[in-house]
This record gives sequence, structure tokens and C-alpha cells, in this order.
Amino acid sequence: MIANLASERADEERVSSLLAKVAADFEAKPFIPALFLSQGDLQTFGAYLWPTRFRLPDTTGDEERFFDVETGSRVLGRCRWQPDRTQHPTLVMWHGLEGSANSAYMLSTANKAFARGFNVLRMNVRNCGGTEHLTPTLYHGGLTADLRVVIEQLIVNDGLSRIVIAGFSLGGNMVLKLAGEYGDAPPPEIKAIGAVSPSIDLTAGRDFLNLRRNLVYQKNFLLYLKRRLRRKERLYPGSYDVAGLNRVRSIEQFDDRFIAPAFGFDGVDDYYRKASSRPYIGRIRIPTLIIHAKDDPFIPFEPLTDPSIEANPFVLVLATEKGGHVAFVSANLDDEDRFWGENRLVDFGEMAANSGFADY
Repeated sequence: MIANLASERADEERVSSLLAKVAADFEAKPFIPALFLSQGDLQTFGAYLWPTRFRLPDTTGDEERFFDVETGSRVLGRCRWQPDRTQHPTLVMWHGLEGSANSAYMLSTANKAFARGFNVLRMNVRNCGGTEHLTPTLYHGGLTADLRVVIEQLIVNDGLSRIVIAGFSLGGNMVLKLAGEYGDAPPPEIKAIGAVSPSIDLTAGRDFLNLRRNLVYQKNFLLYLKRRLRRKERLYPGSYDVAGLNRVRSIEQFDDRFIAPAFGFDGVDDYYRKASSRPYIGRIRIPTLIIHAKDDPFIPFEPLTDPSIEANPFVLVLATEKGGHVAFVSANLDDEDRFWGENRLVDFGEMAANSGFADY
């Protein structure tokens, strides 16, 4: 027991020192918001509408990969492989609420990581990216079982030994929760976890999103959720009662009526509590980077000040005053594009997979 404790303490000290080096390196590249996007909403919309987002690389050569995550349910990944894939690190990414493998931030980050020598898998969360036909079920914000199966198959079937898992927004909540669920015994092939603008406390996120100022975000997400549910009902007649769907006015109401009962939660509050990664982050034993802006308009920063997160030597939180939600549009160009958060995520993944992190 004494030997085990000494080993654990040595691991913590080594990872802590490495994360301190990462923090110092990132301080040399601070986030300075673009002058014309100095406010959180402007950052968020600016990143979404940025002109180069509509000229992202052609992905027609990417491989489609299906993963059987449970009986009758599959998820689809879009893969870009390096020659001799087992000799390269692999970045596996999960998108946010009602996004897809083809969301702009997924494509942009994948392009950067591939250029750095990574295999890249852009995963669709169950039902997303036009995959409603692959499962009769829905998805929820803490559905880590699918992520776990994908990682296991990449390790066992593909022989991948250096994996970095990253998530954005709700996908960030999922990957952090998975890392916490692994606890003291994560697969050694997972070298790092990255999360950008993660919604680690779904109850706090609900409260933020219900603010009057966030009505435009609420309506946008709800529109897509309702459309998806109607598609599911057409594919699987009788599975979902869409009568009165137009009277559902918030994501909270949608989750209470459809998501919570579909997955056996005792109402929406039970769902939000059990699906949130906040209680799990203190248990993470994989080098982890969280990037979050304090002016994120609809995902609050405050949950990241949880003492259990601050005390975890395996977790580094990069908190910026500005940056919006999955945006971080920078004034700095230098030798990289304006998307600071994506660049820092790839930097971290490269350090984790190719340097001292690989032996933590």
C-alpha cells in the first residue's frame, strides 16, 4: 500500500509539473480577442459566421466508420488516417448539442491536427449528422457509454496506442464525465483529455439558458431538437408522442418530456444531476485541459471553480476573460489562424501524445 501511494504521488507530481509547463507555454500565447469581437455574444456569432468557415477542406476522402454501441444502435465517425496509422497519435472528437461531425469547429480542428501528424476521428453523437436511422433511441448529455465503446474498439481493433479525446460544449461534458468514470484505472492508451467550453453542470446551464437574454440561443437549439424528434417519429412510428410538441417552449421542457423518461431518469432535475460531469472531474487521472471563457453567454464559468476541480493536479483550466462559446476568435495571427481555442487544444494534444505525457 505504501508503494502504491508513493507511485500515485509521483504520478501526480509529474503530471502537475507537466501541466504547469503547458500553462507557462500557453501564457506566451495569451488570448487577445479580435477588436471587433470583444463581447461574448459577438465572439460566438462571429466564430459561427466567420467567412473561412465556409471554405473548409474537402472531406470527400474521409472514411466512414460505424461503431455498434449497443444492440440496434450505431454511431458514425468520419476518419482521416495517416499512413501507417498505428505509428501516429489519434484525436477523437465529440461535438456539442445538435452539432455534427461536420460542424465548423470539428472540421477546422481536424484539419489542424491532421497537419500535425494526427489520425483524426470526427464522431457524430448518437442520432446527429443525419444518423437518426442508425438507432431507435435518442441521446442525452451524459451518454458516455457510446464514447467508451468507440475508444475500446479503436484500442482493441485498430491497435491505436496514443489517443487524445476532445469534446466541445455538451461533447466536452461527455468526455470529462467519461474520464472521471475511468477513475484510477483509465486505459493507458488515452494520453489526454481536452474540453472547450464544456457544459459541466447541466442545471446551471439550464438556468443560464433560461435567461431572457439567451432567448435566441434557446429557440435555435429547440428548433433543431424538435425537428430531430419529428424525423425520429417518421422513422420509428409510434415511438415518440409528438402531439403538442409545438407547445414545448424550452429545452428544459423538452428534456423533461422526452429525454428524461427515454433514459430512465426521474424527471429533468434527476437527468441534469446525473448527466453532469462536474462531480466526476475531481476523479480524473488523465492529463486534462479545459478551455472556457468567463463571458460565455450561455454556459456558466462558475462551476469550474468547484474546489474538487481546482485541487485535481491532473486538470488544467485555461480561463479567459473573453472568448464566447466555442469561439475564441483572436486578434493575433502570427503563424496560426484566428481560432485560438482550437490551436491551444491541438498544441496540448501534441504535447500529450508526443512528449512526457505519453509516459505519465
